[in-house]
Amino acid sequence: MNKKITLLVLLATAVFTGFSQSSKLPRTNRFVDLSATIGESQGAVAASYVHNWRLGKKKKWEIGYGARLTSYFGVKTDFTTAPARLSRTTTFPFIIVFAGHETKNEDTLNVQRPFTNSVNLSTNLGYNFNERWSAGFNIDLIGFTFGRTTSGVLTSNGVTKTEFAAKPAVFNLLLTGDNDIGSLNSEFFLKYKLNNRWGIKAVYQFLFVEYKTTTIRQTAPDGTLVDRFRNKANTFGIGASYHF
Repeated sequence: MNKKITLLVLLATAVFTGFSQSSKLPRTNRFVDLSATIGESQGAVAASYVHNWRLGKKKKWEIGYGARLTSYFGVKTDFTTAPARLSRTTTFPFIIVFAGHETKNEDTLNVQRPFTNSVNLSTNLGYNFNERWSAGFNIDLIGFTFGRTTSGVLTSNGVTKTEFAAKPAVFNLLLTGDNDIGSLNSEFFLKYKLNNRWGIKAVYQFLFVEYKTTTIRQTAPDGTLVDRFRNKANTFGIGASYHF
């Protein structure tokens, strides 16, 4: 709660400062970025390159593309049934984000030592309040993942089975909500530029990470055999940027 309050205070300060100052911003915004976030029994480090174009007469808005490497790590972390047609009441794109959970179909794979490295292309959206303060959102689109093969425990209908070789899902693709495949990172941030080159930021991160079983499967109520399990990490952190 204290972290959320701090972010809201910083955002309010940025908005006020933005209205009280004017700035002349360049046409493009290119930078490299490093973020670190932490949550309960899990965390992530992400490094990215971003190329944005500034839009509008005052060049306040910006949109662009990037490439990001996200390394995720955890200890005895729960992953639940991933396929959207089993985990959600509807799979319709975008609406699925607000759909209910089909808990009766969800089993849990407790992955003992998850560690993944995801390389994805991303899209980015930002707004510049002034020369110092900005805020934005970015999300991974497509890519691949590699990482540690580790043991896990699958709990299904009260029965536990040991998986000796759980592996990260290799292919990543944004399809909205639980329709997504693989490991995808997204973040909201508030940034303050210390000078023309360096900036610091506060980060809220929403990270999907997917592991697959290799020796055992979940048997869903409809008879489907499931080997994909997903962890959704909501974490907070900090970051730094270097602007070209």
